[in-house]
Amino acid sequence: MNGQLAVDLVRQAVMLSLAVAAPLLLTALLVGVLVSLVQAVTQLQEQTLTFIPKLLALALVFVLTLPWTLTRLVEYLAGVIRSLPTLVA
Repeated sequence: MNGQLAVDLVRQAVMLSLAVAAPLLLTALLVGVLVSLVQAVTQLQEQTLTFIPKLLALALVFVLTLPWTLTRLVEYLAGVIRSLPTLVA
C-alpha cells in the first residue's frame, strides 16, 4: 500500500464521519439555540428544560436519516472491500 492510498482512505473516512454526524449535530445546535432563546425571553432558567426537546429532536432526526446513513456507510465499506486486492499488492 502506498502512502497516497492510505491518505485517501483516511480522508474518505473522515469526510464520511463528518457527513453522517452533521445532521445530528446541527439539530442539537438549532434546538439548543431555540430553547435558549425561549428561556431568555421567559426568564425560565431550568436546566432540565433543554434536555427533553433535544432528546426528542435528535431521536426524530436519527430515525429519519438512518436509511441515508446506513447507505453511505455500506457504500464506503463496499468500496474499501473492493479495494482490498490493491491494498495487499
